[in-house]
Amino acid sequence: MLNRRDFLSSRPLANAAGQVLGALDDLTELAESLSDEAPPPPETLLFRASRRAMAATFEVALPFATPDALLAAEAALDVVDRLEAQLTVYRDDSDVSHLNRLAGSQPVHVEKDLFELLRLAARLTAETQGAFDVTAGTLVKSWGFFRGPRRVPRAEERAAALRTVGMRNVLLDADHRTVRFLLPGLEINLGSIGKGYALDCAARLLRDQWNVRAGLLHAGHSSVYAMGKEPATAEGWRVALRHPWDEGRRLGVLTLKDRALATSAATFQYLEYFGRKLGHILDPRTGWPAQGIASASVTAPTAAEADALATAFFILGVASAREYCHRNPEIGAVLVPEGEQATPVVLGQAVSELEPETVGTSGKKD
Repeated sequence: MLNRRDFLSSRPLANAAGQVLGALDDLTELAESLSDEAPPPPETLLFRASRRAMAATFEVALPFATPDALLAAEAALDVVDRLEAQLTVYRDDSDVSHLNRLAGSQPVHVEKDLFELLRLAARLTAETQGAFDVTAGTLVKSWGFFRGPRRVPRAEERAAALRTVGMRNVLLDADHRTVRFLLPGLEINLGSIGKGYALDCAARLLRDQWNVRAGLLHAGHSSVYAMGKEPATAEGWRVALRHPWDEGRRLGVLTLKDRALATSAATFQYLEYFGRKLGHILDPRTGWPAQGIASASVTAPTAAEADALATAFFILGVASAREYCHRNPEIGAVLVPEGEQATPVVLGQAVSELEPETVGTSGKKD
């Protein structure tokens, strides 16, 4: 079964920390090249380390000549581990679980970076008219997307869960750095922004503490952050967008430099309900799975923004995503509507570098 991590493919990396290999286009080409061609030149070699976290495989790829590459990569992955322990709703002792237990009855003091993440989430909720909303935790549970089993909730159950949703009901007190929920039953779930945020924090550590200027970080291929440029190139890192239902087809290739890319898709994860396919990405405004888009890919200055906006654009659809990109020229997107003959739609100036020959004649630039 495919999920978000299947929709972004970067140039492949080695399979274990300490291994190195050339930066080629995809895993198939890699397997062929290893048997038919000479080893790649040293300047194209990458050091790669990976670790399982947040239900995904996080990977850090650094140019092989990076000083202390192993120590730097391990330190970056330690940041991801620390953030999972803080942000997850699957551990009772996490900061977010603590917040969900207490904030409905009293202001809760939170760590500085978590407070800033919640402020970012609140801004993005306002900018997307509520399509992105991290307060949908109870709604997610009602559909069985927390611990299962997945199901269509009864109308009254869904309505009750929907009444607990709304970032406007989260009081963020910057003076005291506290959080207070104004609705009983409201629960925060940062799953739609947490992986990207972790990539941003890991990249910041690599820059600030290890003086790393080039590298590729990703979280299970659903979220990617590109630092600097790929070895032996004058530009950034080339990242391919896969087609949502045709694994052998690409929508295009983006070159990213100090930018992020994220994809949301639910084409192969759904519930059957009276002949309808209901995906797992819920619209927090209606309480129902979003309809109309097969995949939404977003490029943004930060991975947290890309993650959140990929979810929002999947829910909003082409017209509203187009308006958002026009208002925010640093944001770009590639949306694929539902339907076998659907045409990919490219939005915003920020993806003007999408290679046209890989989009095909069906791609439209907006």
